[in-house]
Amino acid sequence: MNKRVLGIDFGLRRVGVAMSDPLRMFATRLLTIERRRDDGAGPVSEIAELVSTHDIDTVVVGLPVRTDGRESEIAMAAEEFAKALAEVITCRIEMHDERYTSILASRIILDTQKKKKRDKPLVDRVAAEIMLQDWLDKERGGLAAFTE
Repeated sequence: MNKRVLGIDFGLRRVGVAMSDPLRMFATRLLTIERRRDDGAGPVSEIAELVSTHDIDTVVVGLPVRTDGRESEIAMAAEEFAKALAEVITCRIEMHDERYTSILASRIILDTQKKKKRDKPLVDRVAAEIMLQDWLDKERGGLAAFTE
């Protein structure tokens, strides 16, 4: 049985999490972690627990790059989070361009939900799912939806 991949949509207030199936074909949204003021680089212990619980061997952290390709302040925070995570887990950690995933997630939710209220935690989960699916598609050598 193959191990799963965890996708992280890193944010300063919330962290969206998605997970692949064991065959690494499909991403599915999992949960949203609300950040605490005292959590340092981010919810490292919560992600480490998910890695252990779900038999994860790769964590993909979304890198929120600006549209012109320059690194943003939140991108630096995401990289710090990945470094802190690497200190407590032994699996592979990769950064992946997550440009436009939150915008696309918001549009998908608005188009598919009857209620038009903006559900920010749901947006974060869907953004993580979109970013992870893009990474999985690239890993298999398929078409990538957003980057390049």
